[in-house]
Amino acid sequence: MQELIIVELPSNLGLIEPGPGREPGVKKLPEWLKTNGLHELLHAENTYTLLPPAYTMEIDSESGVRNANSIISFAIRQAELLKKLLMEKKFVVALGGDCSILIGNALAMKQIGRYGLFFLDGHTDYMMPELSGTHGAAGMDLAIVTGNGHPKLTRILEMGPYIREEDVWCVGNREFDPCYVKSAQDSQLNYFDLHQLRDTGPEDCARSFLNMINSRGLEGFWIHLDVDVLDDELMPAVDSREKGGLSYAELRAILNTLLASPKAAGIEITILDPDLDPDMRYTQEFVREIGPLLSNLKIK
Repeated sequence: MQELIIVELPSNLGLIEPGPGREPGVKKLPEWLKTNGLHELLHAENTYTLLPPAYTMEIDSESGVRNANSIISFAIRQAELLKKLLMEKKFVVALGGDCSILIGNALAMKQIGRYGLFFLDGHTDYMMPELSGTHGAAGMDLAIVTGNGHPKLTRILEMGPYIREEDVWCVGNREFDPCYVKSAQDSQLNYFDLHQLRDTGPEDCARSFLNMINSRGLEGFWIHLDVDVLDDELMPAVDSREKGGLSYAELRAILNTLLASPKAAGIEITILDPDLDPDMRYTQEFVREIGPLLSNLKIK
């Protein structure tokens, strides 16, 4: 049985401020999940907390990405910790923070071997800086980790791309604007938007990913879970809302299939903003629905 480690990564560096002088609240998510019982459910062997640099609204003139230098320095520190844990074959539950935490996690995996990525998100996050209205890395993270964007971010420690496009399942997007999805559709990503996912079937989609991992002999894989992949009525406490989304039953079907694999290396949970869920209603439901999947995790 693989031992479980919690890594708290309370970064909001990849987001634009929601109002003048207000920081995005996602940096409070690890403590918020703990307050709502997730840590107690997981019975982790250990919990590590890595604090990011201070949030600013600064746009890096070289890369066009907000807080780029801070994201890079945080990613390097992340990778140092994550690499150690993954080499020890711990199962890592990384609690964000925004989606830019994927950069450091992917950098860690790159230093060990070739890993796949199951990217569960209500958006593709496959955007170039020049097309971004926010300049936030949280909307570019999948592009960055697959080597697309400014080399300052895509080649940290001269190691990019951190994950190959063909080793990624991009699942659950429901921002269907043709201009937005074109770059992902034209890439080598294995792309399943919300409609395609349901046509394929959640379990079959996850199984196809596991078949790829095994057939290519990859070292393992990582799960990215942006909670905005859930139906907006179930999880409105996010920064970029879209109508529709997955039910908890669909999400559980995917995660149960993936977590049964011995190649599962870890999962990151991002974007749930405590400031947008003051009565804890949506967070408590999330912990009730998803917490038991991780607490019962047995990887042989």
